[in-house]
Amino acid sequence: MRFSKFGTKMKNSKSIIRSPIKSPKFIYMKSFSVYLLVLCTFISFTANSQNGKVFDNLSLKSEILKSDRKYAIYLPPDYESSERSYPVLYLLHGSGDDQTGWIQFGEVLHIADQAIKQGKSTAMIIVMPDANTGRKGYFNDPKGDWNYEDFFFNELMPHVEKTYRIKGEKKYRAVAGLSMGGGGSFMYALHHPELFSSACPLSASTGPLTLEDVSRRLERRSDEKYTDKEKESYFKNHSAVELMNTMPVDKLKSVRWYIDCGDDDFLFEGNSLVHIAMRKRDIPHEYRVRDGVHSWTYWRTSLPEVLHFISQAFHQY
Repeated sequence: MRFSKFGTKMKNSKSIIRSPIKSPKFIYMKSFSVYLLVLCTFISFTANSQNGKVFDNLSLKSEILKSDRKYAIYLPPDYESSERSYPVLYLLHGSGDDQTGWIQFGEVLHIADQAIKQGKSTAMIIVMPDANTGRKGYFNDPKGDWNYEDFFFNELMPHVEKTYRIKGEKKYRAVAGLSMGGGGSFMYALHHPELFSSACPLSASTGPLTLEDVSRRLERRSDEKYTDKEKESYFKNHSAVELMNTMPVDKLKSVRWYIDCGDDDFLFEGNSLVHIAMRKRDIPHEYRVRDGVHSWTYWRTSLPEVLHFISQAFHQY
């Protein structure tokens, strides 16, 4: 029996410790903090999910070139969250650059993301191969000891179109490039019009303009001597002007052409002659001459238009 200090009896009981009552304000602040955390997480996830990704140090082993060959790739914003397949653009760099050129200087990640967000471009995969290691250029050597073009079509294209979710059909495949890569864009689409829906040479090296130009070009590349037959064969197969004049018109028309070269570019003559040859044979094409020189400033402004142009074919215009 226990007594209070006043002498009254108290019942036996266990001590009970009660939590202090939380004010409505405290509960509200805690709930609001949780809400902010969830909101910030959602916003961060949403922002990241709306951005594409680039990988610039990928490689495959080439039996044709007897070396490991690097390439870079751009994957569109929804690639990881979807299961669908995508159209593909093969984007070629210029002389002196490698597979990282369009990423580092061309800002392909930012430009492609923005074009897709703004509805000017469909979501696509962009493949950027290295044509600078070993020997510089996108073509087969006349002597046959460095067949980069064979590597591109027989090894690189099958590899990336098997590795990534790419729609492997002509209507979902395009090629573009600048300078040396512009020349590659011309030749690849001219040599294989059955493979590309669109070709977009930018400030392109259009190949030798005359048979006499061939000797100077080949001599700059190596100290080897070439026969007249080899020179003639090279001219017929690597001059954009000659091919535009001699190829069957139906094959030329099966590719959508977008040609862009600055008015102060040192390669302006070749691009102008290609345009004239196409006009004479009524080959549909877009021909752009803008204020500019042979520079990344020019090509960065060209890329959004290229993405829009090729997307028209991808969308079945």
